[in-house]
Amino acid sequence: MGRRPVFRAELAPVTSASRPDMFPDGVTAPYLGYGVPGSADALRHVMGHFASGVTIATALHHGIKHAMTATAVCSVSLEPPLVLVCVGKASRFHGAMNKATHWCLSLLTVNQEALARHFSNRGRDLLSQFDRVPHTPSPLSGTPLIDDALAWLECTTYGVHDGGDHTIVIGQIARASGLPSDDDPNARPPLTYYRGAYS
Repeated sequence: MGRRPVFRAELAPVTSASRPDMFPDGVTAPYLGYGVPGSADALRHVMGHFASGVTIATALHHGIKHAMTATAVCSVSLEPPLVLVCVGKASRFHGAMNKATHWCLSLLTVNQEALARHFSNRGRDLLSQFDRVPHTPSPLSGTPLIDDALAWLECTTYGVHDGGDHTIVIGQIARASGLPSDDDPNARPPLTYYRGAYS
């Protein structure tokens, strides 16, 4: 027989006052290990502890270059080769992504935090946002690829799924490229996002 689970209902409640490092304001947990009722604040807090890579997603529509900083990115399948990116429905990028024939992901290095911040700034001008950003047209569609990124993917949309206030866009990889392997003396570490900060 396996070990029986140990329940700890006798423990005192843990609150944001007693453990401000663990829970957002006003969130109370009956005891550590079992969490709090599901909410947007709870999800944001917990997933803030999940380190994510940082990418720039780009699309080209009617000759206009669109982009956004994306951390909700992951591989999906090897056969066929698929990745996904989650795009907020309220974002300007959402419409361009839905209409573009191709889209790209540039995986950022630790030296490119300024670009991540730039493309997450909702106040930037659409037509000039790439003016000071070194980039190269992708081989198939001319979609911007960020220069000096760790790696790049050019995708065509394989599927689109509703994801609450986001759309889950699955892309089939059409082209992929990257910098030399980690044993290269010039290799740079990736930019990551963890607990609300780049690192």
